[in-house]
Amino acid sequence: MSSINRRQFITEVSILGAASLVSHALMASKPSSIQMAYSAITWGGKDLDAMSQIASLGFKGVQLRANAYDTYKTKVQELKSKIQENNLSLAMFSSGNVEVDPTRVASNVDYHVAHASFVKALGGNAIQLTNSLRKGNQAPTTDELKALAKVMNQIGEQTADLGIQTTYHNHMHQWGETPEEVDILIQETNPKWVKLLLDVAHYHQGGGQPEKAVEQYKDRLFALHIKDVKSPLPEKPDNPKAYKFVELGQGNVNLPAVFKALAKIKFDKWAVVELDGVPEPNRTPLESATISKNYLVNTLKVKL
Repeated sequence: MSSINRRQFITEVSILGAASLVSHALMASKPSSIQMAYSAITWGGKDLDAMSQIASLGFKGVQLRANAYDTYKTKVQELKSKIQENNLSLAMFSSGNVEVDPTRVASNVDYHVAHASFVKALGGNAIQLTNSLRKGNQAPTTDELKALAKVMNQIGEQTADLGIQTTYHNHMHQWGETPEEVDILIQETNPKWVKLLLDVAHYHQGGGQPEKAVEQYKDRLFALHIKDVKSPLPEKPDNPKAYKFVELGQGNVNLPAVFKALAKIKFDKWAVVELDGVPEPNRTPLESATISKNYLVNTLKVKL
């Protein structure tokens, strides 16, 4: 081999090697093991339409809400068949609010355990808990957050007996709005009985960086709501507290950083795309879901 050919050979090998390294680096940054689902909340209770359209976009899972229990608690097999017909899994079930009033705790625990039994019959494995305890935007005390954690532990212990994981969903205008409040709840709940469903948009709007929360709570992270929020709003530019949930890529959440963090911790569970309502009056839930799907697939290179 001549010296020129040898140099050319070495150069080509080097280029191929570099390309291979780049390819491996890109592959390593893609959270391809994440299971992607979509929430039926946008369809406003029309769960059968929601499941059909969610499946048509290629999502593998669906999140249903407590209204499904009210409709199908005596027709469980009917709903299970509809989920299966759409080749979906029940990724998460919104079980509703947790009470801390001592006179209501027992019945509230029973309420969530009933939902857990329903979820198990549908083939699911998790419920999410929220709360409506924040009144007049008054921040909770540490003792109040501990009281909430205590009840969530009670719920989680009983659902665990059914094989259903209880998760806590952080939320604006609730106890657990700010990162500091979320952290207290995480520290005060039993890691076996209560895990975290991190809503990245609520966490962002509450003053946190969800990509950092992914890493901080990697050992407690069971699921996510992949969501975007726009703030401030064009019509209220001087009000940082005004916000609106929007399709993925249309708001302020650093979603690329979130998915990079998920890849770093090798997250392989459910990430549920959620949009509470269609943000523009001339759009349908399917059109909004398509916008979010296209952002996931085309911009973030997430495989559904």
